[in-house]
Amino acid sequence: MASSPTVIKDFEDFARVHAMLLAATSLPPSLHEQLFRKLSSETFDAGSYFAVETCEDGRQRRLVLASEYMPKESCVFLVDHAWTFRLPYALKQLKEVPGLAERMASLMCVDGDGSPASAADEDGSPLESVGSLETGARGGEKRECFWVWLELEELGIDDEMLCSMNLCDRFPNLVALNLWGNKLQDAETVVQEVGRCRNLRALWLNENPVLENSHVADTLLELIPGLEIYNSAFTSNYGEWALGFCGGVYDMDNPDNVSHATRPLETITSLDLSDRCIRKLSNKYIMVHLLFPFIVAGLLGSAMPSLSHLNLRGNPLDQDSTGDLIKCLQGFTCLKLLEIDIPGSLGCSAIKIIEALPSLSSLNGVSTMDILESGKHVIDSALQPRLPEWASSDSLADRIISAMWLYLMTYRLADEEKIDETPVWYVMDELGSALRHSDKANFRVTPFLYLPNGKLGSAISFSVLWPTRDVVVKGEECTRDFLFGIGEDKQRSARLTAWFHTPENYFIQEFKRYSEQLLSRRLPSPPLEAPTTTSVLPVDGHPLCVYTDIPQVEEYLTRPEFVLTTDPKDAEIIWTSLQVDEEVKNVLGLSQRHYVNQFPFEACLVMKHHLAETIHKAQGSPDWLQPTYDLESQLSELIGDYCLRRRDGSDNLWILKPWNMARTIDTTVTGDLAAIIRLMETGPKICQKYIERPALFQQKKFDLRYIVLVRSMNPVEIFLSDVFWVRLANNEYTLDKSSLFEYETHFTVMNYIGRLNHMNTADFVREFEKEHQVEWSDIHERIRKMIRSVFDSAAAVHPEMHSSSARAMYGVDVMIDSAFNPKLLEVTYCPDCHRACQYDMEAVVGGCGDLRGSDFFNTVFGCLFLGDLSHVSPL
Repeated sequence: MASSPTVIKDFEDFARVHAMLLAATSLPPSLHEQLFRKLSSETFDAGSYFAVETCEDGRQRRLVLASEYMPKESCVFLVDHAWTFRLPYALKQLKEVPGLAERMASLMCVDGDGSPASAADEDGSPLESVGSLETGARGGEKRECFWVWLELEELGIDDEMLCSMNLCDRFPNLVALNLWGNKLQDAETVVQEVGRCRNLRALWLNENPVLENSHVADTLLELIPGLEIYNSAFTSNYGEWALGFCGGVYDMDNPDNVSHATRPLETITSLDLSDRCIRKLSNKYIMVHLLFPFIVAGLLGSAMPSLSHLNLRGNPLDQDSTGDLIKCLQGFTCLKLLEIDIPGSLGCSAIKIIEALPSLSSLNGVSTMDILESGKHVIDSALQPRLPEWASSDSLADRIISAMWLYLMTYRLADEEKIDETPVWYVMDELGSALRHSDKANFRVTPFLYLPNGKLGSAISFSVLWPTRDVVVKGEECTRDFLFGIGEDKQRSARLTAWFHTPENYFIQEFKRYSEQLLSRRLPSPPLEAPTTTSVLPVDGHPLCVYTDIPQVEEYLTRPEFVLTTDPKDAEIIWTSLQVDEEVKNVLGLSQRHYVNQFPFEACLVMKHHLAETIHKAQGSPDWLQPTYDLESQLSELIGDYCLRRRDGSDNLWILKPWNMARTIDTTVTGDLAAIIRLMETGPKICQKYIERPALFQQKKFDLRYIVLVRSMNPVEIFLSDVFWVRLANNEYTLDKSSLFEYETHFTVMNYIGRLNHMNTADFVREFEKEHQVEWSDIHERIRKMIRSVFDSAAAVHPEMHSSSARAMYGVDVMIDSAFNPKLLEVTYCPDCHRACQYDMEAVVGGCGDLRGSDFFNTVFGCLFLGDLSHVSPL
């Protein structure tokens, strides 16, 4: 901004200095001058036009129009930022800045004393019916003669009491049995007593200890083949009774179809099948016994000819049977209201669903006409909001850290020279934070940096707010699109999970399908070939000319077989930090006679998302690679994995890493799904399962940097340097929540942040063996095999890596888990590897054997170009 004035004096100065910033906001030009006036006078007048109201039982706030009318693009408002921070310092600020935690807790509605109920439980008790111990026998007849429905919920029934009831003999026609919330715990007793009730159609054993035995369900389903509902879920045998139960035909007063016509489902107009674990809407029983007569007559769906409202939410419907599902739904000719997961078994497009079912008037509570007019491909306005949850014992800071992802926004600072590597996060003030999401938003809000002195150093951050539609009714809610400009091509539906309860079953299915694909992948291992040891030294013995722009090579390469040159045209070896593509080769006049320290498409190794993709394609999911997802394309699979782990009570801590940044920049450890999704906004990332139980050294986390020298990728000829560097965290390892913000606890790269804490290789091996009573040679051999597999995978998946004129050096970072198995962290490319080696060598007094200091780089060049295998070993 060299041409910028020292001080902004008028609107012309403002418009010139802020031209790029104004364009980035998409603020209409007609509002630019109004924005300048408000910025220069620090006018915050939004409070005169809007009001903030509580909603969701006080667990959220919303913004409403307090004036009579606000036309589209008629005005712009300044919104202040209540809290601005870099993520690693968030917890520290909440604890140390006076009043900050109290204000944020109030703004985010987490300042109460109670522990709110989970949003998933807001529908109340899942019991389908309520009744007394008396049964549903009708007309004064004896109970034994008719179908019976028994309600025995929460009566303290234990195994002995169940036996004494003798239910099978007393109620031979028992059709529904509710034992929810009792004390049954012996599987054999429950199976023996309940399994004799062969006429059961529904059984509830929810919240009984016996369910800890996973075999109970399978055994009962074998003994009672007619069971259609088990623990609120439909069994694979569900049919007329289960559908009638959900449609209100069968209940405690009418447990069978005696009082109904021969086609009892004909009377159903509304059918709620939500959360019933249904995989197929038309199972074998329904097709044969209910729908077949009508299929023959061309009247598919006529078993329920009056059905107008159908709710299928929350079911893991098989997406492979989408066509059958559409046909089945088309058979319900009176169907007007449909509720189904989007994305789900019918896809991600609301419009396509409506086109397939033209008789619908409402989809997920939204008018089909509104959906068609707006052109939306997903329905996010009908999703239930994800509200903050906390325990009364949680501190204000902990509550805020959990809730803040519902409110945060972000930007990066940049000037003419570079972009700031670490993003800035902020929370708008109480008015701005009350703006809730809508896919039909009537307002737009975006960050804006005001530069009163025309320079970045004087920047003051605000958000600007303006109406994008006419807001015509006083009290109308004012909303913004949290994912403005993000469509399904960028995983909009999945990303909404950060703010809303989206259909978990859909994501779990996506994860399972992906897992099955990984299991089916494993390329055959290539035969190992003994590496050659030929030298490329000219026969006349003159030294090889090396051109380099890497200071470590200039300083440490001292072998007489090599001589440095400043002109790349005179060099035989180009060892550079630049990307040497065909254009660069043409400019420098390079040919095949020049050796270059890069392999073609080495990105398949050194970029984190490509590395995971390469290994997945070649080996599926090997034990040495943690579950890894490219968030730019695999967010649905990651959400499914996360939800399944949460459901199973498994470890659920993850680490997010930018695709191509080193030194742990913008790297975060979190167990919060909303945080994972929101962190996508700061750049492309992978999300990898965190190694929660690493092997420790003196109670501290550590990793190992191995140096791999590659002479050929066809055949694969790689060598491992005898020296590796041990990098230690500074703090003792813990999984305490507050520690996730402590860089020196969970990260080991202290070259750039924190105190250097390295160890001599030999000292580490000796002390590690003593501490853990293990043989390091066994661990080292597993690491060697893993590293070989990594490069074999790259060669198999990307044969284009082969180049006879390429030689390269890579760093491979490895962690050891508590079972002493290696885990691959990443592969670093040559320049990063050199920088790390420089710091590592400065921190290490000696290496392995007599390898130290400048000898390291002499070893690298000696191996790659002279065939000297001193201080290296072939893999």
